[in-house]
Amino acid sequence: MVQSSLTRAEATTRAEQIRVASYDVTVDLSGAEDPQQKTFGSQVTVRFTAEDGAETFIDFIHDSISLVELNGDELDVDDVVEGSRIRLPELEGANELTVVGRALYSRSGEGLHRYVDPQDGNVYIYTQYEPADCRRVFPVFEQPDLKASFTVTLITPPEWVAASNGEHLTTEPAGTSDVPGAVSHEFAPTERISTYITTILAGPYTRVTDVWQGVDVQGETQSVPLALYCRRALAEHLDSEELFAVTKQGLDFFTELFAFDYPFGKYEQAFVPEYNLGAMENPGLVTLTEDYLFPSGATRTQLAGRANTMLHEMCHMWFGDLVTMTWWDDLWLKESFAEFMGAYASVRATEYGDAWVAFALGRKEWAYRQDQLPTTHPIVADIVDLEAARQNFDGITYAKGASVLKQLVAFVGEEAFIDACRAYFRRFAYGNTSLDDFLTVLKEACEADVRSWANDWLLTTGVPHLDLAVERDDSGAIAAATLTQTSDAPRPHVVAVATYAPGASGNSDSTEDTGQLVLQRSTEVRVDPQQPATDLPELLGDTSPVILANDRDLTYCLASPGADGLAALADGVHLLADPLARALAHSQVWAAVRDARYDPRAYVHLVAHRGVGEQHSSILTTVLDRAQEALESFVPPRLRPPLRTEFLDCLHTAVTGAHAGSDAQLVLMRAFARGAARDASHATTVEKLLSGEQHLPGLELGSQLTWALWSAQTATSHATRPQLERAHAADPSREGRLGYLRALAAIPAEEAKAEAWQAITSGSLSNDELSATMSGFQLATPDLLGTYHGAYFESITPWWGEHSMEIATRMIRGLYPRALDAQAASSAQENPTVVASQSWLDENTTAPGALRRIMTELLDDARRAVKLQAAVLSHLNQ
Repeated sequence: MVQSSLTRAEATTRAEQIRVASYDVTVDLSGAEDPQQKTFGSQVTVRFTAEDGAETFIDFIHDSISLVELNGDELDVDDVVEGSRIRLPELEGANELTVVGRALYSRSGEGLHRYVDPQDGNVYIYTQYEPADCRRVFPVFEQPDLKASFTVTLITPPEWVAASNGEHLTTEPAGTSDVPGAVSHEFAPTERISTYITTILAGPYTRVTDVWQGVDVQGETQSVPLALYCRRALAEHLDSEELFAVTKQGLDFFTELFAFDYPFGKYEQAFVPEYNLGAMENPGLVTLTEDYLFPSGATRTQLAGRANTMLHEMCHMWFGDLVTMTWWDDLWLKESFAEFMGAYASVRATEYGDAWVAFALGRKEWAYRQDQLPTTHPIVADIVDLEAARQNFDGITYAKGASVLKQLVAFVGEEAFIDACRAYFRRFAYGNTSLDDFLTVLKEACEADVRSWANDWLLTTGVPHLDLAVERDDSGAIAAATLTQTSDAPRPHVVAVATYAPGASGNSDSTEDTGQLVLQRSTEVRVDPQQPATDLPELLGDTSPVILANDRDLTYCLASPGADGLAALADGVHLLADPLARALAHSQVWAAVRDARYDPRAYVHLVAHRGVGEQHSSILTTVLDRAQEALESFVPPRLRPPLRTEFLDCLHTAVTGAHAGSDAQLVLMRAFARGAARDASHATTVEKLLSGEQHLPGLELGSQLTWALWSAQTATSHATRPQLERAHAADPSREGRLGYLRALAAIPAEEAKAEAWQAITSGSLSNDELSATMSGFQLATPDLLGTYHGAYFESITPWWGEHSMEIATRMIRGLYPRALDAQAASSAQENPTVVASQSWLDENTTAPGALRRIMTELLDDARRAVKLQAAVLSHLNQ
């Protein structure tokens, strides 16, 4: 069936033609437990007004349609149904449309997803719609500015729990259903909301309840019912006390911050399996990935990340749900703000006061990478259709947008920024907005030239570069220091530059020498885009060895400390006492690796011999991941084996010496398991860990770690299929299922790779099963994977046409032939993957824009890797 990608022009026209009042939706899930049942019943009645005589369409990706009735007249289905659109001719002033049909259960995480728990056979249902998959479940006018009130009825097996955006009202025997004995769940009408944030949840979920008692903006007591949901098999890992605590802290914080009461009645959160996102802000019923329940254990950073996500979604109740962008061009109006507020609220309202550390080191790196790709785009983007909208849930919209908002707070002042937010909600509650609307209230709240700021930051592309130049005299004191903006499009910055030296802090009365590098001086300056350089006279005379540009992470930029400064930064990064300063220094060293200013081998050495001692789990996790990326992508293939062994040796030494039960111990073991999948030097150790012969005090392997170790043994020919099958029989959990699929696909044999390829391309795997299998498939030597090089490039276009966008994207990214660089020449012009990727783009100029974007990004990553490998080889030959 043709699935039309709604264009911005079509959405504008439809919004001019109609206003939607309400939807009455009935979804029949009574047959969901039958694995042979591929579809479910869907019925909707929509009430809307229109221009007399106008013609428009409603969206429905369906299996079949049995009735289309408009204003009492039954329309010919064959005549009005055109692919995923139902044409609505000759509209009246007031209209009532009823559509009855059947839609398809999903295994891709799009639309209505049906999950069968491998542990107990229970079936769980949930929905995920953003940006336009509500139309996979019932007919809707699928665009964010056609808001309406939704009244939902769910028909389910009698023992099931059911939930939706509105309050659950009644459960009664169903009048009609696919299966006798079903019950009907009725829900209260919602406020006026957009289609993509409606939601359905059904199944034998565990449900835990609580109540938030807060103070509303009038100073009166406000009560909001709370609930948590998860699969029964995960009930023991639903740490409801912690989850409710963060929820209540968030509701306290945002209600006061925004001076606007929580607007959607109840606040429920469901942790669901095989979720494509971290979470989704459905008002009244937020859905989150169940990976946030941590059955295999969690570090403090993981708990902090979960709290950040929970607060991100809660912020959306105001930014995105209460006030929604008119079209996806202004996706930033919800995602950039929620991304910023997730960290901001974590610091202000919870125990996770170091949230900006993870943001600076992890989320911002996502933005820097995305912004350096040829497919980068402005924060306020040009979104021509829904395909383009789906692609823009990326590092620009989220992390760059949040970084720029952090810079905006420094630019206009925190008080003015919050005043603007409050005015924005009061003025546009339950409506839709654009960039201009927010700039209007921001201008009213401050004296700054916010429209010029928006032009400089929201409507441009690319990462600004700030180069720090320092001259020292013979004694080592700073004789001159300047910041120069080298970007093609200079922008205003509020930026801090600080010096760090051994001993006591320059801002403290303490004189104790800690052996760490502590803050000595800091200067905050405004960088004028019209001036070529900004002097830093406050730093003159300072003898500190380390100078950190963009201290406190006030702006969005790639800061370059110069060759000498970079060497000092790399030398001292592990000694910086302040975690945020340490994170920023690590980020600048990593940027230098990616820009060929710092040898990737030196970076691996740096992490292996100094980074493994890091105690902040967010920093440790990130630098270990980056070291493995540098090793496997940026170091030339022939130089990797000894470096892999050295890195793995250091990980093994560090994990065995780590404090029992510490976050560092868990993070190091996870990295060790990943590294052991490409180096067999510690296969005996892995075998002893799996058998229980060796045990590290304080470390419980858990399902995920156990299967990571099995994958390592399998990939290095130290485990057999019967061993994997016995391990899987002993662990029938979801984690066990995914781990087994990955380990099976990692078997280094032609037959195993052929089986994995067949499973991947057959369409029989769910979204997470697909990713697990591809991950194992890629754990192989180039000679095993070379067979599939041609098949991959021949299959790209068919995959895009035959699968949903989510599944096709996973396949194209997950099967990209990265391992072939081991056979490649040192230049991009001769690298087989680079050549084939460029040829595909040259030969497929009319392919869908979203597909070409994916391939362009993969090609750019491949070219960067080849370039960095070539730089290392060139250095060796000098």
